[in-house]
Amino acid sequence: RLHANPGIGSRKHRVLRRRQVKIEAEAWELATKEYKELLKDMCEHKLAPNLPYMKSLFLGWFEPFTDAIAKEQELIGTGKSRQGYAPYFDLLPADKMSVIAMHQLAAMVMTGGEHGCARVVTAACMIGDAIEQEIRIHNILEKTRKKKEKANDSKNGVEGESLAVMKEQENLRKKVTDLIKKQKLPAVRKIVKGKDDSKPWNADARAKARHMVIPYMPMLVPPLRWRGYDKGAHLFLPSYVMRTHGAKQQREAVKRAPRKQLQPALDTLGNTRWRVNKRVLSVVDRIWSNGGCLADLVDHSDVPLPEKPETEDKALLKKWKWKLRGVKKENRERHAQRCDIELKLAVARKMKDEEGFYYPHNIDFRGRAYPMHPYLNHLGSDLCRGILEFAEGRPLGKSGLCWLKIHIANLFAGGVDKLSYKGRIAFTENHLDAIFDSADKPLDGKRWWLHAEDPFQFLAVCINLTEALRSSSPETCISHIPVHQDGSCNGLQHYAALGRDKLGAATVNLVAGEKPADVYSGIAARVLDIMRRDAQKDPDVFPDALRAKELINQVDRKLVKQTVMTSVYGVTYIGARDQIKRRLNERGITEESDIFGCSCYAAKVTLTALGEMFEAARSIMNWLGDCAKIIASENEPVRWTTPLGLPVVQPYRKLGTRSVMVQRQRTAFPPNFVHSLDSSHMMMTAVACKGAGLNFAGVHDSYWTHACDVDEMNRILREKFVELYETPILENLLESFEKSFPTLSFPPLPDRGDFELREVLESPYFFN
Repeated sequence: RLHANPGIGSRKHRVLRRRQVKIEAEAWELATKEYKELLKDMCEHKLAPNLPYMKSLFLGWFEPFTDAIAKEQELIGTGKSRQGYAPYFDLLPADKMSVIAMHQLAAMVMTGGEHGCARVVTAACMIGDAIEQEIRIHNILEKTRKKKEKANDSKNGVEGESLAVMKEQENLRKKVTDLIKKQKLPAVRKIVKGKDDSKPWNADARAKARHMVIPYMPMLVPPLRWRGYDKGAHLFLPSYVMRTHGAKQQREAVKRAPRKQLQPALDTLGNTRWRVNKRVLSVVDRIWSNGGCLADLVDHSDVPLPEKPETEDKALLKKWKWKLRGVKKENRERHAQRCDIELKLAVARKMKDEEGFYYPHNIDFRGRAYPMHPYLNHLGSDLCRGILEFAEGRPLGKSGLCWLKIHIANLFAGGVDKLSYKGRIAFTENHLDAIFDSADKPLDGKRWWLHAEDPFQFLAVCINLTEALRSSSPETCISHIPVHQDGSCNGLQHYAALGRDKLGAATVNLVAGEKPADVYSGIAARVLDIMRRDAQKDPDVFPDALRAKELINQVDRKLVKQTVMTSVYGVTYIGARDQIKRRLNERGITEESDIFGCSCYAAKVTLTALGEMFEAARSIMNWLGDCAKIIASENEPVRWTTPLGLPVVQPYRKLGTRSVMVQRQRTAFPPNFVHSLDSSHMMMTAVACKGAGLNFAGVHDSYWTHACDVDEMNRILREKFVELYETPILENLLESFEKSFPTLSFPPLPDRGDFELREVLESPYFFN
C-alpha cells in the first residue's frame, strides 16, 4: 500500500518507485545469492545435518569469503586496486584471512556484542588487529623457515656462530608454533613484539569504513504503511515494527497488539520528506578534506605516542605507561569517529542530488521511535542535523521569522538559550553582521559560527536568516529549516505531571514564568547552600568540611547537569560520583586521592538536593521499583501497556536461562516506564500535527517543524501532554499488575500533590 506524496507527480513517483525497487532488489538478491551458496556448499559436503550450528555456518561462509579475498588480492597484485589497505591486504594467504575474520566476528557477537550485535567500526578494527598480529607471526615463522632451508643447503663451511643463530631461530619457531597450538596468544604477541621489526599498522589500514555496503538507505518514495509486525516500511527489504533483539515474549505481544495510534504515528514520521543542505555539505567537505579538526570534526591525525623515558625509575615508567595507554585510547576513539564521519558523508554525497527522501521508522520495546537507516539521520550528531533539512519549503511569515531568530540563539547556546524569547531575539539581532559574515564566508571570514554549541545547524540557520533579511520581503522567504522545541529535563516533567507536584512542576517549566526555569541551576544553588553550611563545620568532627571548602568555587550547573539528567533514569551513587569526577578532571583537578574524595562528597550532596527538590518524583520512582521487584521475585518479567496500547515486556533475563534478572528488572522499570510515556506524548503529537497539515519530526523530547508552524505545534504538544496525563496512568498500571498477579500484594500508590495540570497550556517555556 504505497501512498504517493502530494508534492510528487504520479509519473515522477513511478520513476522513483522503480529506482527504489531496483535499490532494494539488488541488496536482497545479493543476500539471497550468498544464502544459496551457503546451503549448496553445506549440501555438497553432506555435513550440514551433522555439524554444530556455528561450524556449519563457517563452512558455508569459508569458500565464498576466501574467493572474495583472493579476488581482491589479485586486483591489488595487478595494480587494479589501489585502496588505502592495498599494501597490507596480500600479506597473508586468503584462506587464513577468511578464517580469522569469521572467528573474530563470531566471537565478538557471542561475547562482546550488545543484544547479539556487533558495531561495524569496532568489528572492523578488531579483525584488522587480529590480521596484523597474524601477519607478524607469519613473518617470523617464514623468516626462520627460510633461514633453516638456507642452512641446510649450505656446505660444511658454516661457522659455529651462524649455527648457533640458526639453532636459536629454530627453537623460536618451535616455541611460537607450540604456543599457537595451545592458543596462548598473549605469549606469542610478546615474543613477536621483541623479534618483529616491521612498523605498526595505522588504524586506517586496519579498517577502511568508507568501503562498507550500506543496505538500508533512506527511501526515494514514501515508506509502506505499517500494517503488522513485519509488514510495512521498505518495499522488499525485511522490516520489523519493533527492535526486539530476539526477545520472543515481546515479539509475540506486539504481534497481538491492536494498531491504535502507534502505527499511524510511525507512518507520519516516515512520511516526512528530507533533502541534503548542499551549502552546509560543501563546507563540511572542505573542512574534512583539509584534515578535519574544526566544528567538532575529529582531527585526521593521531596524537603522537609519548616517548619512553630513558630511565629505570619505576614511578616515571609507570607514569609513562599510563600516558601511553591514554593516548592509544584517544587514537582508537579518533579512528572510530573518523570511520563514523566517513559513513555519514558517504550517504550524504549519495543523496545530495535527490529532490527528497524518507526515513522509515520503527520502535524499541518501550515505544521510542528511531529511523531505520543508521548513519545519516536527524537523531544523529550536529553534523547530520546540519546536513539535513525539510525537502518542502514554507514561507516564514511574521512568527516564523521570530522563531528563526530564537532558533539561532538556541543553537548558539552558552547560556543564551536560557534567556527569555525577547532576550534570544535581541541576541540574534545584535549579531547580524557576524551572522551575515558566517553565511557569506563560512571558512574565509571571521568564522563566528564556529563558536556555537551546534555549529553546522547554526550555520544552516545563519544562511537561511541571511537570505530572508536581505530579501525585499523577509516574511515571504522560503525556509526548509526544521525548528526545534525541546522539553526542559523532560523525564522530570513527566514525573511532575504524574505526581501533580507543584514544586517540581515550577522547576521544570510546567508553570508559566517570565523566562525559562533552569532545573540545573536550581539544583546547583541548592548544592552550594549545603556545601556552604558544611564548610563551617569542624573538620575533626565532620571530615567532609575540608572538601566542602575546596568545592565551593567549583559548583555550577555544568558540574551537576549530567547527574540531574540521569537521576530520572535511576542513576546510582557510584554513577553520580563518576560523572562529577569527570567534570572535575576536565577542570584540571587531577590528584587522585583529592578528586575521589571530593567526587564522593559532591555526589552525595547532589543526590540529597535532588531528593529534596523532587520528593514526589523520588516517591513514584521508588513505588515503581518496589512493584517491579515483587513481580520479578516471582521469576516474571515486568509488563505493562502504554497509553497508546503498546504492550511492553522488559527483556532482562539471565543468559541462556528462563530466569529473570531481578535487580535489573527493578532498576530498569522506572526509566523504561517514563520512556514509554514520553514516546506516547510524541506519537500523539505527531498524529495531531499531521492532521493539522504540519511537517513533523521528533527526537524523543525534541519536536521539529517549519518555523512558520512552531506556534501551532506548540499548542498541539501542550494539549496532548494534558490529554495524556488526564488519564489515570498510575491507577491503570496498578490495576493491570493486580489483575495479572492476583495472589501478590502491591504497595499503595504514592501521594499526589494538587498541581493543576491545565497550567501547562499557558506555559511558554514548557517546550522551548
